Amino acid sequence: MLEKLAIYGGATIHDGNWPDWPQSTESTRSNVNAVLGSHRWSISGQYRGQSSWEERFGRAFALYTGASYCVPASSGTASLSMALEACEVGAYDEVIVPGVSWVASASAVLGVNAIPVLTDVDPETGCLDPVALERSITSRTRAITVVHLGSAVADLDRLVAIARAHSIPLIEDCAQAHGARYAGRHVGCFGAVGTFSMQHSKLLTSGEGGAVITNSHSLARRVEHLRADGRTLAVLPPYIDEMALVETAEIMGNNYCLSEFHAAILMAQLEILDEHLAHRRHNASVLDSLLASLGFMPQATAPRTTERSHYTYVVRLPQSIVENHGAERFAAALSAEICLPCKMMYSSLNQSRLYKPYSRNRFKLNQAFTDAIDPSRFQLPIAQDFSKSCIALPHRMLLADTGAMTYVAAAFEKVAKLIGNQRA
Repeated sequence: MLEKLAIYGGATIHDGNWPDWPQSTESTRSNVNAVLGSHRWSISGQYRGQSSWEERFGRAFALYTGASYCVPASSGTASLSMALEACEVGAYDEVIVPGVSWVASASAVLGVNAIPVLTDVDPETGCLDPVALERSITSRTRAITVVHLGSAVADLDRLVAIARAHSIPLIEDCAQAHGARYAGRHVGCFGAVGTFSMQHSKLLTSGEGGAVITNSHSLARRVEHLRADGRTLAVLPPYIDEMALVETAEIMGNNYCLSEFHAAILMAQLEILDEHLAHRRHNASVLDSLLASLGFMPQATAPRTTERSHYTYVVRLPQSIVENHGAERFAAALSAEICLPCKMMYSSLNQSRLYKPYSRNRFKLNQAFTDAIDPSRFQLPIAQDFSKSCIALPHRMLLADTGAMTYVAAAFEKVAKLIGNQRA
């Protein structure tokens, strides 16, 4: 009997017994219970005689990344929004945004009434291309955002040099790069600020959450105000039952505070982060070799990357498969073989279904602004090719036993061989 793809009724390559994500530990449950019993569920709650979980996580994550300051936040989008405003980005300013990323990379810029300038990416990493960056800078460029995408770290040497040459702050979006290091330093520490997301799927997660790191006292001070309605934590502990937030009011802010529950979970998750990263890194290396031998191209990273973190395992498909069958069809067939969701890479932002500035009246400031934020005005040929040629596998796959990587490679090989066959 002829071999048949699982998506058409054939046998699967793997039974789908993959590790779950997120993963909780006894510390996770203990920390959450401690919050429940503390009667302080947010930093705006009454002081109970000890540092809040939010403060403890801020100190711990600063230590982990090597940053001087860390301000926790309610989400990655909130973190990016505060980073932009801390760098004094505002109405009608231009902000460089890489052409391949989650929609929030652009919508956060719009949220501060600035103009996202969608810029092309490196064809091998999918991260912001330094040459394209130089072409996109104008006299109105107020900030440069770079996203460390999938498992890649951007070319920080060149990007930092360009930002410094133009005296423009570089904001590192590290939502997908917890634990990644470049030239021995944690990502997020190279630019003016680094931002993180702790959303459900992230490598360090509390369901929702975020953080901003920086080595600048003045930027940290601005972010602290921006996240708590213009309030900052008191220098000295307050009296019991008093609020620890003080109305310093140097800048008007918003409520982007991380809850005590989320912070407590993050403290527990931080304990197991490096172990998970190392396991994923080893399995990714094994899978890289297996897939490369079959003609697939695992995502590259910048040359001076010293430690990768794998938020998604990204693979570029052979051009013949992309042209004749499409990445979406290949991903669906692969998903069926290994019983694990495999997706196409994000659409380039100039073609993203989610990035629709015209769908919200708040961005209709005037015709010139409306024209400037129209995503269709940007030409992103490399970003579009990267998006249509690459697929992404979830990082929980890499937490399996190393032997499971042979099944993944076998599934790639099977789908590549049979994808042209008819359904019957």
